[in-house]
Amino acid sequence: MNLINFAQVALEAATIDPKALAVLGAGIAIGLGAMGSALGMGNAAAHALDAGARQPEIFGKLQALLLTAIVFIESVCIYALVVALLLIFAV
Repeated sequence: MNLINFAQVALEAATIDPKALAVLGAGIAIGLGAMGSALGMGNAAAHALDAGARQPEIFGKLQALLLTAIVFIESVCIYALVVALLLIFAV
């Protein structure tokens, strides 16, 4: 293999496909979004159960508040999914 062919192969290997970067970004976006949402929901549920165990008479109000909080936390994961889909299909 001569030097010219080696330089050409090295140059072609150095270029990165934009679609590959978009898919990588989509994976990172949905991964971090899902992980953050899961941690947030787990934290909210743990504290709600702790509060319900301490004061059982407020469990009805607490359940409504917890479900509202989980809906807002889940919306973050849905936004991450939308961003991931835009990254995949926009490029």
